[in-house]
Amino acid sequence: RQNVHQALNRGENYHQLKRAVAFANFGKLRFKSEYEQNIWNEAARLITNCILYYNLTLLSELSKEKERNNQLEEIEIIKQISPTAWQHINFMGRYEFNKPTEKINVPEIVKELCLIPLPKLQIPY
Repeated sequence: RQNVHQALNRGENYHQLKRAVAFANFGKLRFKSEYEQNIWNEAARLITNCILYYNLTLLSELSKEKERNNQLEEIEIIKQISPTAWQHINFMGRYEFNKPTEKINVPEIVKELCLIPLPKLQIPY
C-alpha cells in the first residue's frame, strides 16, 4: 500500500508542477484552435520535464559530492528531496527558445549548495 501511495503521490506532484507551468498569464488561456491548445499542452510538458531534469541533475551531483566527502546522513536527506519541487522556479517569466543558450555551471551550483545546511536546502535557479 505504501509503494502504491508513493507512486500516486509522485504522479500527482508531476501534474501539480505541470499545472503550475501551464498557469501563464494568470490562468487566462487564449486559444483560437484545438491545434494551439495541443501546442500549449506539449510546451507545458516540455518545460515541466526540463525542470525535472534540472532538479535531478543538481540532486545527483549534490549526492555524489556528499558521497565523496563521506556525508552519509546528508545523502539520506537528499534522497528524500522531491525532484518535482518548484519553489526556486520563476513561472511568470517569458520562455524564449530561439536565443543562444548559456551553459549552466552545475559544479559551481553544487559547490554553493554544499554550503547550505540540508534542512533549509532549496535548489537555486
